[in-house]
Amino acid sequence: DQEKPHNLSLESRKKLTLTGATEVVRFDEDLVELNTNLGQLTVEGRDLKLKCLSLDTGTLVVEGEISGLRYMEPGRKRGFRL
Repeated sequence: DQEKPHNLSLESRKKLTLTGATEVVRFDEDLVELNTNLGQLTVEGRDLKLKCLSLDTGTLVVEGEISGLRYMEPGRKRGFRL
């Protein structure tokens, strides 16, 4: 089983296209948490919409006002923000 490539492209902070997605953990209009083949990725923003999701190909497209992208290193415990 060959690992899918992990790439992301952010267009004008309005559209995120990502490959290598393996699971969407959480999704709402302000936050998308997903697992990729290189660790957990958190997408923060406003009015986020999941426009495309194919776990067969590992492709994910999120549109909205994207304000942040954060990777969590594999094996680290999840932190919190105040």
